[in-house]
Amino acid sequence: MHQGSGEQWRGDPGANAAERHVGDTASESVTTVAAVDGATEAPTPAGDGRPGVDDDVTAGAVVTDDPTAPDDQPVADQAIAADESATAADETNPNGDPRIRTTPPRRDERGVDDISAISRLKFRYLRTLDTKEWEEFADTMIPEATATYSEYLQFESRDAFLAFMRNTLGPHVITEHRCDHPEIDVDGDTATGTWYLADTVLIPEHNMLLRGAAFYTDRYVRCEDGQWRIAHTGYERSYEVVLSLSDLPSLRLTSSRWGLIARESGIAPVERDPGAAPVRREPEAR
Repeated sequence: MHQGSGEQWRGDPGANAAERHVGDTASESVTTVAAVDGATEAPTPAGDGRPGVDDDVTAGAVVTDDPTAPDDQPVADQAIAADESATAADETNPNGDPRIRTTPPRRDERGVDDISAISRLKFRYLRTLDTKEWEEFADTMIPEATATYSEYLQFESRDAFLAFMRNTLGPHVITEHRCDHPEIDVDGDTATGTWYLADTVLIPEHNMLLRGAAFYTDRYVRCEDGQWRIAHTGYERSYEVVLSLSDLPSLRLTSSRWGLIARESGIAPVERDPGAAPVRREPEAR
């Protein structure tokens, strides 16, 4: 039995071989040494009275209580790894609470930045669509961009899509597009996105108000200048309703970026520079 550091191991003189076990409080490794013809031998202290690393390696086989450790991993490497793990645990979990995760989760910072950049791209697309800033609107897409809104409304290039938007959503149409609930997945220099759309379209010329909702399905690419742009866009309606402005006799359009104002007879256009101050007129006296 081991009586402490500095005392001898006592074997059975009648035994042909005896095992001695040296407890290492740091790595709890077990060293087996054969003693021939019943002779006993004291271990060589290594500084603090415990067997040194070199003694463990050269004396015989090394067995550890860590089942995941490689068989051929030197004891010194195991000890260093254990010390590094303990240091990390001490820094993140100083109280040693086993319920607390000691390793912080890894975050792909570039992925987070890409999602933010793609979200900003989509918001710019919506803003320039509603404000009819067509040059900036075009810059949100690559030249080969496609768009699909139904089997009857598809576009095979940015130019074709832009021409349609200019003609159908000119200054005679007021639009509001809002998107939220983004689901964006980034894969290198490409990405996909799903957005929940709610939109309002007011067309005084046709005495019409449209409300609806849809889910956008987009594809994005990172361009040579490092900026994300839309490679494909389109949506599928979840619902759409159309109202006649005649059903809303109290409706008054009191302000418009494009010079549409309210009159007693309805909503009428007024020629003005969209960048100038809004035109306001009092209702005509009866």
